[in-house]
Amino acid sequence: VQLQASGGGLVQAGGSLRLSCAASGLTFSRYTMGWFRQASGKEREFVAAVGWSSRTTSHADSVKGQFTASRDNAKNTMYLQMNSLKPEDTAVYYCAASPRIVPVAGSHEYDYWGQGTLVTVSS
Repeated sequence: VQLQASGGGLVQAGGSLRLSCAASGLTFSRYTMGWFRQASGKEREFVAAVGWSSRTTSHADSVKGQFTASRDNAKNTMYLQMNSLKPEDTAVYYCAASPRIVPVAGSHEYDYWGQGTLVTVSS
């Protein structure tokens, strides 16, 4: 199984980025896909997740209304649209896959992890 996150970079505060996570080696439509992030010196935290069908999503309170997770099962790809970025959103963003049908926030629920993509938001 491979999860390849991409789309990170340097952006000014207030800007937008869209992260992608391309999956291979698994039946993508049978996995909940999640995004987590880890800022320097902090613990990894849940950001958002999309269930099997994409009709069910979950977003951390800290990003509700700002970030939107989605997926395209035909392309085996998950996305995270990030708008109105703030310096505190600076982190390495990881995608992960869970066999759960509905979105889950616990990192222990996820079996597979990507390598991460760095998002840096300058003030």
